[in-house]
Amino acid sequence: MIPDKAPGEDVLHASADLKKQAHIPSFEKYKELYTRSVESPEEFWGDVAKDFFWKTKYTGKFLDYNFDVTKGEVFVKCMEGATTNICHNVLDRNVHERKLGDKVAFYWEGNEPGDEKTVTYRELLQQVCKFANVLKSQGVKKGDRVSIYMPMVVELVVAMLACARIGAVHSIVFAGFSAESLCERIMDSQCCILITADGFYRGDKLISLKLIADEALQKCRDKSFTVEKCIMLKHLTKEEEASSGSLSPPAKRACPDLQQEKQKERVRKVRPPPQVPWNPEVDLCWHSLIGGASEECEPVWCDSEDPLFILYTSGSTGKPKGVLHTVSGYMLYTAATFKMVFDYHSDDVYWCTADIGWITGHSYITYGPLANGATSVLFEGLPTYPDVSRMWEIVDKYHVSKFYTAPTAIRLLMKYGSEPVQKYKRTSLKILGTVGEPINPEAWQWYYSVVGEKRCPVVDTFWQTETGGHVLTPLPAATPMKPGSATFPFFGVVPAILNESGEELEGPSEGYLVFKQPWPGVMRTVYGNHERFETTYFKKFPGYYVTGDGCRRDKDGYYWITGRIDDMLNVSGHLLSTAEVESALVEHESVAEAAVVGRPHPVKGESLYCFVTLNDGINYNQKLEAELKKQVREKIGAIATPDYIQNAPSLPKTRSGKIMRRVLRKIACNEQDLGDVSTLADSSVVEQLFENRCCTAV
Repeated sequence: MIPDKAPGEDVLHASADLKKQAHIPSFEKYKELYTRSVESPEEFWGDVAKDFFWKTKYTGKFLDYNFDVTKGEVFVKCMEGATTNICHNVLDRNVHERKLGDKVAFYWEGNEPGDEKTVTYRELLQQVCKFANVLKSQGVKKGDRVSIYMPMVVELVVAMLACARIGAVHSIVFAGFSAESLCERIMDSQCCILITADGFYRGDKLISLKLIADEALQKCRDKSFTVEKCIMLKHLTKEEEASSGSLSPPAKRACPDLQQEKQKERVRKVRPPPQVPWNPEVDLCWHSLIGGASEECEPVWCDSEDPLFILYTSGSTGKPKGVLHTVSGYMLYTAATFKMVFDYHSDDVYWCTADIGWITGHSYITYGPLANGATSVLFEGLPTYPDVSRMWEIVDKYHVSKFYTAPTAIRLLMKYGSEPVQKYKRTSLKILGTVGEPINPEAWQWYYSVVGEKRCPVVDTFWQTETGGHVLTPLPAATPMKPGSATFPFFGVVPAILNESGEELEGPSEGYLVFKQPWPGVMRTVYGNHERFETTYFKKFPGYYVTGDGCRRDKDGYYWITGRIDDMLNVSGHLLSTAEVESALVEHESVAEAAVVGRPHPVKGESLYCFVTLNDGINYNQKLEAELKKQVREKIGAIATPDYIQNAPSLPKTRSGKIMRRVLRKIACNEQDLGDVSTLADSSVVEQLFENRCCTAV
């Protein structure tokens, strides 16, 4: 599975300096450890487990599982019988045992430049204990579900870790979701309490979170489900800014902010405050509650397989799935992947630009970094606000050494050229990472050459909400890089490529990406619906975890994610990856972004319908159209020549920045019923694309 030797040609290598201090310094060392992780998982993961505190030891097998639905219920268990507490391991252990109390846990950077604060591990532990006591005072106990609907503020981390400390199960809902989406997630997980904030600014746009939260709670009541309490953080509103009569007297008490005496004065533009409706029978002020809470809170010891959190992920059809992760396996896996994939060292400053409302934020802003005692940047804003240099300004400001972002953000910033990047030094950067979708080689090269100045390895990580952490990824010093490839499996992960008949393909091949055995951090079930868990991930190919993604393995054994299986097209009997066609289109100097979907064709079966977003100042015309067709034909072959090309000033994206290809397929086929589009960031984009759609082949 892993080649005897990594290829020496057509690849890029890390510098000798990086290799000298790396945890995994060579491909040979990676191979040695990988073999051990697959053949002796108890020994490999047992060594990882030694870095953590266990109240009691595990009994039975270290890792027990069944992936074959024909042999009984699917299950995964890691260190069953052991007891621990993940909050204790990521905070108390760092403060008391590792003596990191004064080390910065988070540099918080607000939406507005100059709006900032610094939080140490000791301060974070104190605030988590206080809020854990607040939750207990409201009747929250082990096993209860707590819904969290907050912006990217330190208090969001406090809330989730407070839940973990008392054994409650957090269910974080991205603060860009609608009231209907929040209601649906609250009801599915049967949450007993909601934690939210008054509002936040995203760029120039005000999001009145409390208003949306109240609407969601009313929708719950209309469906005969009542959430008894809602705790609101005052993030934007000050006492004198509160809407007249809208806040009850309890909310107007002095509300000390998180370690206010140690924070810098916030810098905020004069802007209207959010609308803050207040129901004294339900609503409670975060600051009033935490002000009198004790800083001492003993952790609740949890079994390894007790639930840690539920995080909802949407499929193309059906209601969102509540992916459930458990305590010990998730802790071990996020800690190990963070340390090795980013080659973390104690003097690093790490920045993941994701939102904690998504799995990337759970694993690689909160749990993974904190488990390693890392210092992170927590960013509330946008990469283009107030200007397109914002990210690189922050890199220089905090001397960020490890940087992790999405291909969407990279392609967005590519549109503006290299000058906004080169305004800042970026000399602190050592490793760059990507997450969220396959990165096209052109964006990879720009990221590597312009942002990293050809000295920073790029770790192109493939994983899912369901996997808990990275499953295919380079290791920065060990893996020779191929732009656009997720390269090789992480430790303990055994991938395979199957054809439609479920047969394993060897050597260079393309088909369904599956995994043959579990790793500690894989999901355990769909909350409240184990049958859906088995149907979605295990019934298509019994004995394998089915990712739903297509994959290609090249002659050197490198894995290339080709996109969701429903984003692979069968054109005249040829299987084409939409990502491959998109990459060819984006190689054209005029194209900033492209998305390709299939449209039914009476002869070919499917035809290629392409949406292209052009760089600033470029006009769409027949000459450009012909060039794009020629580019694809030359890059891939005549079979891949686009049948339709539509100029798309913007593409429909979720609030997290992912292109909604399901919606694009509807547009291509002129189907007005779009299904659930609650995650769509800007609905006007869809209307414009319908108006401009291609009616005949170009």
